[in-house]
Amino acid sequence: MQFRVKRYIKPVINIASLVDVLFLLLIFFMVTSAFVEQPNIKLELPSTRHSEISKMNNMVLSIARDGKLFIQDKLVDERNLEKELRRVILDTGDEVLVLKADKYVPYGVVVDIMDTVKGAGFRKVIAPTIMEEETVK
Repeated sequence: MQFRVKRYIKPVINIASLVDVLFLLLIFFMVTSAFVEQPNIKLELPSTRHSEISKMNNMVLSIARDGKLFIQDKLVDERNLEKELRRVILDTGDEVLVLKADKYVPYGVVVDIMDTVKGAGFRKVIAPTIMEEETVK
């Protein structure tokens, strides 16, 4: 009587498909992650202890310490501000504006700019701040 000799085949894991899956997951997370975009305008925002953290994807108007105005990093003259803001509303259809003003800009200047913003047709103005870290006593 002759017995068959069974040959044992060593199992092999094909990782080529696993590499494809990892690559697709990497692409998925890169596409869906939110990137924080900071403009090149140097602003020192005022701080507050009682504020909410929210995501902003709106039009940004920045007032630098020296009084220069920027719409989305583009320098704008104060005399043409209302006209530029009206053009922004027509182009984007968004009526929400984020107003970032340096904490050393005089309050009167900020109020004048807010009045111009409202006159241009924006219905909501958001003034972001940074969270003040609590001091340890």
